[in-house]
This record gives sequence, structure tokens and C-alpha cells, in this order.
Amino acid sequence: MVASNGTVSAREPQSAGEFNDQAAGPSIDPADVARFSAQAAEWWDAKGPFAPLHRFNPARLTFVRDRAAERFGRDPKTRAAFEGLTLLDVGCGGGLIAEPMRRLGFAVTAVDASSENIGTARAHAQQQGLDIAYRAATVEQLEAEGAGPYDVVLTMEVIEHVADPEAFVRACSRLVKPGGMMIVATLNRTLKALALGKFAAEYVLRWVPAGTHDWRQFIKPDELRLMLSHEPVAVTGPYGLAYDPLSDRWSEGSDADINYMMIATRD
Repeated sequence: MVASNGTVSAREPQSAGEFNDQAAGPSIDPADVARFSAQAAEWWDAKGPFAPLHRFNPARLTFVRDRAAERFGRDPKTRAAFEGLTLLDVGCGGGLIAEPMRRLGFAVTAVDASSENIGTARAHAQQQGLDIAYRAATVEQLEAEGAGPYDVVLTMEVIEHVADPEAFVRACSRLVKPGGMMIVATLNRTLKALALGKFAAEYVLRWVPAGTHDWRQFIKPDELRLMLSHEPVAVTGPYGLAYDPLSDRWSEGSDADINYMMIATRD
């Protein structure tokens, strides 16, 4: 969720503490990094400022699991269904996606521009007995160091927080293995998203702190597709994610006017 682009060295870390936690990159937005860093300790509080993300998370995880199962011919119902596959979580925040992905069997590397977020994520994973390679880093660093490539690259609710969305998402796509996939989740720049995804969520429902999002930074699906047009990937989507206030649940649907996901595959 934090604006981060990340990388590891050509050799994957043997332990989470092996790298120096220092993130830098031209796509970093310092103001957004500072905003999420200030809330780092509250990532795993299901009733805290990230409560909406906890409710949102099951729909995101289901989408990633099912699309990855289709892509790699895995049975998502089996234990450690994705064992043998690598996954990079870019902008991992406190680890809300990295941990479930590790439990599904992926070898997970997770990066974030905020060292505070990484500290929270690393401590929580250790408490859960999960070996996740966490690092405060950016995708520019990862690419420069020759990291990966990875079978799956995730950048979930990150691109709308970066200073240079095109450079960011193109760098992410270059960390995908041949045959692999990237999933991007973000917010659409529509009037509906302005009304509900920005003003209602921040000022009426108080789902997220005021100022979390800048509607001008929301990305339209066609813009995202254009950003990736110069990379050797095939882009599909958008796949909408909608909220049902009656059941208080998120689910995949046809409405991509607010939240949506796109898939880029490298064949």
C-alpha cells in the first residue's frame, strides 16, 4: 500500500536481516512514505486505521491465488500449492499479503520504501514462524542489483502513491520471469472513485485517514495498459473489486469504476 519500488541482489537473502534497510528511488514519494511509516505499528490491528484493508484483503488474496493457480497449473486447495515458485510483494506494508502468500507455499520476497513498515512486517512474520525475506528497498534498487526474476510480482494499492507511475510499473514488470505474471491493484480515476473512493472513504466513513489518497494520482486502466505497452507483456483486465455494504464484504465483479486489478503476463 505504501509507494515503494524494490529490489534484492542477484543472490536471494538467506535471512531477513542480511540487507541494510535503506530505500531509495526516483519513483518514491517521500510524503506518502512518511504517512504510512507513522502508522507502521498499527498494520495488524484489525480495528485500527488499516481495518478497511483487513476487510478488503480476502478478496485480493482470492484473486491472486486463483489467477496464479490458473497460470501455473496448481490446485489451490492443496497444502503449499505454490511450493517451488517465487513471489515478490512490492510495497508490502506490514505484510498483510506477504504472509498469506508464504503460507500458500511461495518463496516470498517483500519490499517497501518504509523501513518502519519493514520492521513491523518482519517482527510479525517472525512471531508467526514465517520465513519471508523482507527489505526496505525500491524496485529501482532491485533491478539495478539484478534481483529475481520472480514467478509472480504483486503491486497492490501502490502505484497511486508513487511519483512516477510508468517508471515504477515498468520496472516491476521487468522483474517477472518468462512465463510469469504481475498483478497490479489500484484505484480508477473516475468521478465515482472521487466521490466514494476518496471523499466518502476518507471524510464520511472514515475508513482511512484523511489525505491518504490523491484522486489526481489514480490510474485509469487504459493508462496502465499504455504504460506497459513498451514492455514484452500481455495485459488483461480490468477486473473490478466491489464492496457490498449489506454483507460488509468485497468481491470480484464487473464494476471497475473504483477498485480494480490488471494482470500482465510475460510469455
